[in-house]
Amino acid sequence: KPPSCYLLSVAGDLVFMADFHRPGKAFAKGGYANAKSTDDERSAAAGVGHARAEWSIFDAEAKGPNAGIKLAESKNEIAAMGRAELASASATSGALTAKVGLAVDTGVGVNEDGVEAKVLGTGISLGRKVGISLLGNEISFKLW
Repeated sequence: KPPSCYLLSVAGDLVFMADFHRPGKAFAKGGYANAKSTDDERSAAAGVGHARAEWSIFDAEAKGPNAGIKLAESKNEIAAMGRAELASASATSGALTAKVGLAVDTGVGVNEDGVEAKVLGTGISLGRKVGISLLGNEISFKLW
């Protein structure tokens, strides 16, 4: 079986390509709801309409109206984030992700991989993931 990760040189820069040999899969569902509770984290989410497709280093996802909340506190993470979205569509190619939609995510999170802060869907992510968002539209890049 070939390795699932590669380091490629693109114009002299190293780019990490995870899941290079990931097989294709897809799913779609109507309404959904889930909740999670552990010693370190509490989260819940619900929505109507969710479709996703994956193949190799590519992903595509579309969501209808949805909302969720996450509260986490541990030695590696502290976070409080509320998410509400009217609709969105996103695409990923390797380390680059672009998302269009209308969302009012609000909160802050700090963990060993970086920091994220948003107010009404507008904010930044700095660390392993570097990104900027404006009212739910987002572009981000995973550095490693």
